[in-house]
Amino acid sequence: MNYTISRTGFEENKDLPIVLNNVIAGRYYVTEYLGSAAFSKVVRAHDLLMGMDVCLKIIKNDKDFFDQSLDEIKLLKLVNKHDPGDEHHILRLYDYFYHQEHLFIVCELLRANLYEFQKFNQESGGEPYFTLSRLQVITRQCLEALDYLHGLGIIHCDLKPENILIKSYRRCEIKIIDLGSSCFRTDNLCLYVQSRSYRAPEVILGLSYDQKIDLWSLGCILAELCSGEVLFPNDAVVMILAQMVGMLGPIDMEMLENGQETYKYFTKEYDLYHINEETNQLEYIISEESSLEHHIQVSDVGFIDFVKHLLQMNPQRRPTAREALEHPWLSYSY
Repeated sequence: MNYTISRTGFEENKDLPIVLNNVIAGRYYVTEYLGSAAFSKVVRAHDLLMGMDVCLKIIKNDKDFFDQSLDEIKLLKLVNKHDPGDEHHILRLYDYFYHQEHLFIVCELLRANLYEFQKFNQESGGEPYFTLSRLQVITRQCLEALDYLHGLGIIHCDLKPENILIKSYRRCEIKIIDLGSSCFRTDNLCLYVQSRSYRAPEVILGLSYDQKIDLWSLGCILAELCSGEVLFPNDAVVMILAQMVGMLGPIDMEMLENGQETYKYFTKEYDLYHINEETNQLEYIISEESSLEHHIQVSDVGFIDFVKHLLQMNPQRRPTAREALEHPWLSYSY
């Protein structure tokens, strides 16, 4: 008798059970569960062949996640290949394989991400870690990483505190991770990129965008690390726009006129509005005036000027990563 087993590789159970002290693929000894994301679980493992600890990312058994992860592997291979000396502060990919119907990605083991670490730092009540001199060091590394990616024609598209990991607390070294949403400048750009609180105005308005969206995100991240509060809290998108306008001034008319999505947030007279779900009535939204200085609550003129430089509403006035590296704040000695 012939039995046919109809398996596609994308079965019902999307998750591989994680067993500590288990060896995966005859090589990776699992020592610690590190956490989970939308489409993966992450564990710490000891590579028995190389004799070192690594980070093992186990992709959920789902076609879309699988495809996106293959894209990320391709990008990481490219980015690592052009950086043989590991000088550009981007995650190193060591290996990847398919095992028990799951894609595994093996990369360097790093420490906490900036979001987790800041939360821990605030709750532990110790000395604040993110002083201006440390922020300066972190900023320079982020800009060097972005300058490198942008030079390869890659836009990161999802820069946020969760995607910047600490490599060394003492030396204040970081790495940028998660190229899963990244794209080439030459790709057909998709409308929905970037996490909402770090999303550049040109993306929200549905304008064409380039690598400068990553610089906007970096500006939001620095304001957050300095103040301990998200700069543009993850509200309805129209509320984020209102906060931007209140803090940074009006959006250029040309941007509003050309944005494919402008009509969702602005009336024909270019007033911000939303539809009240309960009454189904159009309600105008008045931007509350505030200032970056008030949010950040530091009096360091150079730092404020630098963050404002990154948070130019019009991307044409926003610096590239290379231009931002020339800003005087980065050479100020604390």
